[in-house]
Amino acid sequence: MTERFFNNAGPVDCTDHYCLPPLERFDLPEIEHLIVQKRYFVLHAPRQTGKTSTLLALAAYLNQQGKYRCLYVNVECGQSAREDVFAAMQAILGQIATQARIQLQDERLLELAQSVLQQCGVHGAHGALAELLSGWTELETSPTLLFIDEIDALIGDTLISVLRQLRGGYTQRPAHFPQSVILCGIRDVRDYRIHSSHSKEIITGGSAFNIKAESLRMGDFTQVEVEQLYQQHSTETGQSFSSEALDRVWELTQGQPWLANALGYEVTFRMKHNRNRSRSIGLEDIEQAKENLILQRVTHLDQLTDKLKEARVRRVIEPILAGTGLSQALEDDLSYVADLGLIRHDRQNGARIANAIYREVIPRQLTYVQQYDLEAQFKSAWYINEDGRLNIDKLLSAFQQFFREHSEHWLERFDYKEAGPQLLLQAFLQRIVNGGGRIEREYGLGRMRTDLLIIWPYGVQGIQRIVLELKILHRSLEYTIEQGVVQTWKYLDRCGAEDGHLLIFDRSDKAWDEKVFRREEVYQGKVIGVWGV
Repeated sequence: MTERFFNNAGPVDCTDHYCLPPLERFDLPEIEHLIVQKRYFVLHAPRQTGKTSTLLALAAYLNQQGKYRCLYVNVECGQSAREDVFAAMQAILGQIATQARIQLQDERLLELAQSVLQQCGVHGAHGALAELLSGWTELETSPTLLFIDEIDALIGDTLISVLRQLRGGYTQRPAHFPQSVILCGIRDVRDYRIHSSHSKEIITGGSAFNIKAESLRMGDFTQVEVEQLYQQHSTETGQSFSSEALDRVWELTQGQPWLANALGYEVTFRMKHNRNRSRSIGLEDIEQAKENLILQRVTHLDQLTDKLKEARVRRVIEPILAGTGLSQALEDDLSYVADLGLIRHDRQNGARIANAIYREVIPRQLTYVQQYDLEAQFKSAWYINEDGRLNIDKLLSAFQQFFREHSEHWLERFDYKEAGPQLLLQAFLQRIVNGGGRIEREYGLGRMRTDLLIIWPYGVQGIQRIVLELKILHRSLEYTIEQGVVQTWKYLDRCGAEDGHLLIFDRSDKAWDEKVFRREEVYQGKVIGVWGV
C-alpha cells in the first residue's frame, strides 16, 4: 500500500492523504436541516481551508442517502470570460454537464446544455443557467441540490447574472428548480460589492441574492485536530513528533489547514533526511520547515501577500504593524481582511495577524527588495563575536547610523509608510539574522509597540535570546521610555530572554542630534538598553 502523505495542493482525498473527516468540519445536522427546509445558503472560509473537500464529501454523502440528486460544480471556469456573460454561461453550463456525467453518471445534461445555449436568442444569456437548472430538476424524480464552489471567482455582470438567475428560480423550487443551493467562496455573499459595467453601478451581493437564509463559516483546525492529523503520520509510519514540535506547529499555524498540512509535508517528505521514518522529528525540524516554506514563496503565501497591495487590506494591516488604531479602515475592510484569513479578532487582543507564519511573511514580503539592498551594505559576519554570539550593541548602533543617514529616502519607498520605521528595522535585522538565527514578531492594534525576539544559536548548544521593543515617540520622551521599559521587561520575562533593548522612533522634525541617543535603564534588576532613533 502506498504511504499516505500530508496534502498541500488541491482537495483532500482521504485515500491518499492524512485527513480529518470532512463532514466533521461543520455542523452536518444544521446543514441537513437547512436542506430539508429548502433553504439557499452560503458556506465561506479563507482560501485552502478545506471548503472544496467538504463540499465534495457532502455531495457524495447526500447522493449515497438516495433522497436527493446532488451536484457539485466549480464555476471558476467562468472567470476568464470576465463580464462576457454569454461566454461565461457557455463555460459554466458545460462544467455542470461534465460534472453531472462524472458524479451522477448522467449524460442528459450535456444535450440539455447544448439546447439551452442554442436557444439563447429566446432565453438570453442571462437566463441560460436558470433554464438548465429548471430542465435538470424536471428530469429528476428526486429533489435536486446544487453546490456552487468558487462563486466569488466570477466577475462583474457575470456574477450578478448568476446570482439573479438563482434568485429568479427560487420560487419554482423544488419541482422546477433545485430545492437547495449552497454558494461557496471566500466571502459571505452579503459583503460582495460588484461593479456592473452594463448598468455602471455598484450592486451588493445582498441585493442580488436576497434569498440567502444562512451564512456558515468554516473554521480552522483546533489544536487537538492538528495533533490528530500528525498522529496519523506517526501511526502509519512509526515516525514520532516531539511534544515541542507539535506545540510549535500549533503556534506557527493556529490551525490554518493548509499551513498545518504544508508544514507536515515539508518536514516529513521534502526534508529528505526525515524520510528515514526511524528519525524522530523535533523542534528544529519544524523551524527549518517553516523557513523553507517562506523562502520557497509557495503559492498559498504568495497569493496571500499579493493581497497586501490592495488599499482595503493596507488600511487594516498597516496599523496592526504600527500598533496604532484603525482610524482609516472601514467596516467592510475589516470583514474583507478577516475573510481572507489574514487577521483574527478576539475581545482580549483585538485584531491581530492570524498566525505566526503570516506575522513573519508579511513584513518580509513588504521589505523584500529593501532586504537585498541592505544585504549588500551590511554583512552578518561584521556583527558576530569570536564566541559566535550576536553583537547586538554593534548591530543596533549600525542601524541607528543607517536610519539617521537614509531613513527619509528609504521610508518613501514603502507603501506602508505608517509602519515604515518598524518595517525598515525588520528588513535590516532579517538580512543579518538570515546567517543563522530567526526573528519572532508580535504586534497588534492599539499596543503602540512592536515586539521582536531574536533567537541566535551559537557554539555547540548555546542559544542567545534578545528582545527588541519598538515604539513610536508618544507624548514625551520620558513618558515613552517609562512605558517602554516596563513593556520590555515584561516581554523579557515572558520569553526567558537575557538581553533587552527599547528602540524609540522619533518622527518629529527635531534635529537628529536630539533624536539619536543611547542610554541604559534598570527595571526589576534587568538592564535595558534604550536607543533613540
